[in-house]
Amino acid sequence: MAEETYPINLWINEERLEKLQSAGLASMCKEVLAGLKVIAVPNTADQKDKILKIFPMAKFDTATTKSIEALPRQIKDQIFDLVVKKKSLNVMDEFIKSQSKK
Repeated sequence: MAEETYPINLWINEERLEKLQSAGLASMCKEVLAGLKVIAVPNTADQKDKILKIFPMAKFDTATTKSIEALPRQIKDQIFDLVVKKKSLNVMDEFIKSQSKK
């Protein structure tokens, strides 16, 4: 059985979509409402707990989406930039390590 994942949903605008296309990840976007797209960056249970500890303002939506919400925009931007740089959605270990050094 696959391990359950807890996504961080990043909104995708035209500029971000172009960057994802260059990274070969545009197909990972999901249209959620009225043409707005998101890309879901997966987290394991352990990664989710670390993110919630590093960013106390973040919330975990247990009721509906089972996703990590309310991260500051600059943090979501850093995660997005890492996704594009690595051309992969599996960037959270590296992101968490980079935050622990600060």
